[in-house]
Amino acid sequence: MALPLLQLALDNKTLPDALVSTRLLASEVDVLEAGTILCCSEGMQAVRCLKALYPNRIVLADIKAADAGTILANMVYDAGADWMTVICCAPIATVETALAAAKARNEAGKTGGVPRDVQVELTGSWTWEEAAAWRAAGVKQVVYHRGRDAQAAGQSWGEEDLAKIRRLADMGFDLSITGGLVEEDLPLFKGIPVKVFISGRSIRDAADPAAAARSFKARIAELWG
Repeated sequence: MALPLLQLALDNKTLPDALVSTRLLASEVDVLEAGTILCCSEGMQAVRCLKALYPNRIVLADIKAADAGTILANMVYDAGADWMTVICCAPIATVETALAAAKARNEAGKTGGVPRDVQVELTGSWTWEEAAAWRAAGVKQVVYHRGRDAQAAGQSWGEEDLAKIRRLADMGFDLSITGGLVEEDLPLFKGIPVKVFISGRSIRDAADPAAAARSFKARIAELWG
């Protein structure tokens, strides 16, 4: 089982604020996420800046596309994103057109070594029938997301979450896990072939962010190594 990657969620309200974090953390993580909040605030400039500054890191545009799959996929890929997200409530046609745009880039060989890809973001309601449809359409990556508002309401990781995550893995999905993750949560997922753990505030807001990221990765290596 490959070691899960560590993704830094940049849900900052401004690009300068996000870059304060990347200066400290870009060398400590594997994926840089232009979060939904940052993309709404700064647009594709945030994606362009991250890829220009850190070309050797995977850059994710977490736009949670709900429509216009071709247009939005080409927009984020033109800006330098390697991966993008489509929200789970989007029509299957949106998923398919975003995937087609990624496939066209990959076939053209203009990806800089990292294949373009689409993740379905599992925020809100979704069904197993929809999950099967995403898989049949060619989706490989999904993001299991315990939402910010759910966290604020006191919702913690539970056996229901873990059962869903295991079932998604059994369906062949590569899983990203996010939602207020802290290092102490990692043992909950031991034995599950997670592709990416996503952390934001718990690393960005630490007294020593770089040390927090290194400790997070060391715990991943201990549990999945």
